[in-house]
Amino acid sequence: MNRTLYYRRRLLNRFCLLVSCLAMLFGLFWLGWIFFTLFSEGLSGLGSHIFALDTPPPGMEGGLRNAIIGSLLITFFGLLIGTPAGILCGIYLAEFGQRGWIAPATRFMNDILLSAPSIVIGLFIYELWVVHQGHFSGWAGSLALSLLVIPVVVRTTENMLRLVPNSLREAAFALGTPKWKLVTMVTLRAAKTGVLTGILLAFARISGETAPLLFTALNNQFFSTNMNQPIANLPNVIYQFAMSPYEDWHQLAWAAALLIALTVLAANIAARYLSSKTH
Repeated sequence: MNRTLYYRRRLLNRFCLLVSCLAMLFGLFWLGWIFFTLFSEGLSGLGSHIFALDTPPPGMEGGLRNAIIGSLLITFFGLLIGTPAGILCGIYLAEFGQRGWIAPATRFMNDILLSAPSIVIGLFIYELWVVHQGHFSGWAGSLALSLLVIPVVVRTTENMLRLVPNSLREAAFALGTPKWKLVTMVTLRAAKTGVLTGILLAFARISGETAPLLFTALNNQFFSTNMNQPIANLPNVIYQFAMSPYEDWHQLAWAAALLIALTVLAANIAARYLSSKTH
């Protein structure tokens, strides 16, 4: 009886393992196909002109300089706005929110914001900012992206601070360290690598977002660094050029998609490396 049960469990284990491996191979097949298509189509469009020329009219030579600079500006200010708010909220949840209802409610709202569709965020900023300003702008795009940054940074900061041993806190308190100095000089410093990992993950999260920028930053076919006006960005250029009937625009769209994919890949690799350093 025991031998029969043993063989049945072993057979079930092998079957489940086989199904898991097939599911993994199925997912990797499509992922590999996507990467192969992206690299095969995008590499042919990369060149020095991509970084030296602006987006062209149909049939003319051009590049992606204005879109690259615009994306960097929008993403940078999005991180600059969202990161401090996310870190401060994560500090409160990990260090000050042990009692009361505020911390659980904040976690619940953060989880909702973390899973909210980005197009909803873009529509919210459109109603809140763009309608009242009367025009699209890079600042509106950065504000929309910052709302996507905050929940990622909050979750990572809280988790990393909770991994800091309580013995460090007790030792600091034994020396008469005030709470604010304990947080800034002890726990946050001990978790700085993990917090930086969260910031990189947030950067990877917002790098390719298109929907929020359609409602906020829109696009600009000219080179501009004026964040108070519509500004070019890679996601919207990809959307516009890929939907066009012009082959030269398709090539630029593939090149822009490859640039975003490589940026996100580099950010994820850096985040993985920093995460491994914390263990």
